[in-house]
Amino acid sequence: MKIVDVLISAGRTGFFFDDQRAIKKGAPHDGFVYIGEPVTEGFKTIRMAGESISVMLILEDGQIAFGDCAAVQYSGAGGRDPLFLAEEFIPVIEKYISPKLIGREITTFKEMAQEIDNMEIAGKRLHTAIRYGVTQAILDAVAKARKVTMAEVIRDEYNTGVEFKKIPIFTQSGDDRYINVDKMILKGADVLPHGLINNVKEKLGEKGELLKGYVAWLKDRILKLRTSQGYNPILHIDVYGTIGIAFNMDYEKMANYLGELEEIAKPFKLRIEGPVDVENREGQLEALKKLRNLLKQKGIRVEIVADEWCNTLEDIKLFVDEGAADMIQIKTPDLGGINNVAEAILYCKKHGIGAYCGGTCNETDRSAQVLTNIAIACNADQCLAKPGMGVDEGFMIVYNEMQRVLTLSKNRERINEAIINSNKVNTMGGVL
Repeated sequence: MKIVDVLISAGRTGFFFDDQRAIKKGAPHDGFVYIGEPVTEGFKTIRMAGESISVMLILEDGQIAFGDCAAVQYSGAGGRDPLFLAEEFIPVIEKYISPKLIGREITTFKEMAQEIDNMEIAGKRLHTAIRYGVTQAILDAVAKARKVTMAEVIRDEYNTGVEFKKIPIFTQSGDDRYINVDKMILKGADVLPHGLINNVKEKLGEKGELLKGYVAWLKDRILKLRTSQGYNPILHIDVYGTIGIAFNMDYEKMANYLGELEEIAKPFKLRIEGPVDVENREGQLEALKKLRNLLKQKGIRVEIVADEWCNTLEDIKLFVDEGAADMIQIKTPDLGGINNVAEAILYCKKHGIGAYCGGTCNETDRSAQVLTNIAIACNADQCLAKPGMGVDEGFMIVYNEMQRVLTLSKNRERINEAIINSNKVNTMGGVL
């Protein structure tokens, strides 16, 4: 099976690009936008509409495989590639990527994805968003050529040996951290609510009191609205380094505060993502490691989730090897080629660290579908409901794709038999 053409279109993502540095400096809201000057290079305003690029591979049998190039909400921060704008990067794909793919025989996902992921232009690797979207399209092309799901391709090529099952879905609330929690509970979200605690004064509290109140409300709300005692979601809250800010990086105070949150959250398990952010990789590694070890010494069972400065596959392996977290937020667009996402999940699992197949609200429906396949194939510990900041479209997209993949893979023999029988009938009809 060959790729006979490549088409490209500009698109929108499920959320927005936000200048994280400006927000952390205290930029206030004005309705849905932020007031003030941007800080990160490339931003014209603190909040900008998210952009994506669809890469469509035309196969010789008429099928079309596609993936979406997209970058995270907080582009240009935490050691990431710069802002991803369609107008700037479509010409790059047309000039350098399309000629490599047109006329290319489809071989294996691993071979083709690694080639794109390692590709350089003038000594520099392609933007992570380009590698992300093009390798999605390649995975889809391989799956279509083999007439199987993308999850089956990953399972077979990476020899994961897993039995496909539903992966816990993690939902994020955005700033509607109360109404969206009700939606999460009604839909039976496995992990919730993210919370978007990205400002000390407005959301965490100068002494952490606001987050304490929110966790207490969260627990009570679940107990009130759940329809079964068997529904016990994990509480996973992203605090964007605000705990470190509020407690002036005093590890003893931070650990004791997390212990207080743990007691408030009971009987539910609590995870805290990004408790500190020291704005460089080595410092972040040591800070998380020190805090995690202190929690263990104190018998506090709050799980620490690494996010910022743990961006690439190399970063993830380093954080895992150093024991810097209980779970790694594998922020999928930051890894470039999605082959790295599969490698990252499997590396975490091998070393007993939680593998969170994450990403960003600022993705597309297509990227969410593709990464759901990888989460299933590699048996991730949880999978992010995306795109969008909330629990409406993103949860639906990931949940429905997961159910489709599980149903198709479970009925593979039935599907193959139906195709064989159909071909027999067509052949007999042709003879007659």
